[in-house]
Amino acid sequence: MGFHTPRTQNQKIIMQKYYALWVHLVWTTKNRKPLISKELKFPLYRKIQEICKDKEYHLDFINGVEDHVHLLISLNPKFAVSDVVKNIKGISQKWARESELIEDYFEWQDGYAVISVSPSVVPKVRDYIRNQEEKHKKETFNFEKELETFVKNSSVISIEDINEKLE
Repeated sequence: MGFHTPRTQNQKIIMQKYYALWVHLVWTTKNRKPLISKELKFPLYRKIQEICKDKEYHLDFINGVEDHVHLLISLNPKFAVSDVVKNIKGISQKWARESELIEDYFEWQDGYAVISVSPSVVPKVRDYIRNQEEKHKKETFNFEKELETFVKNSSVISIEDINEKLE
């Protein structure tokens, strides 16, 4: 049911910018190597927060474990998701390599997962991200199953699936 406000004949409707574009991003370290140690974790997350602030991305929540991160971002429509991910990963990877917080060569995996999030479930996704450590403490928990469930529950199709259907 809509709401209608009558206007006079000379009154123009001025459209404002309204958006509610939420995305849940996930990416891993190269070869899922456990590089995000306790010493690196919070400085890395602060760096990612700083990158988001500098680039005008609204980072709502970040968390993860030794080999991957989850981010919840309210996305301004002027930004392409691929550019957001490229900037965050690229700058944070360079920073991690230059920091003295890690002995190994720090590198993110090339790919990423992105799922659109309805504003009504943002609190649920935020809680999911917040509880990453708890989820991963379970012996039977693994990233492949997490990603598989993530994809299945989100009705995701891959670019490869789309290309196969087009051929």
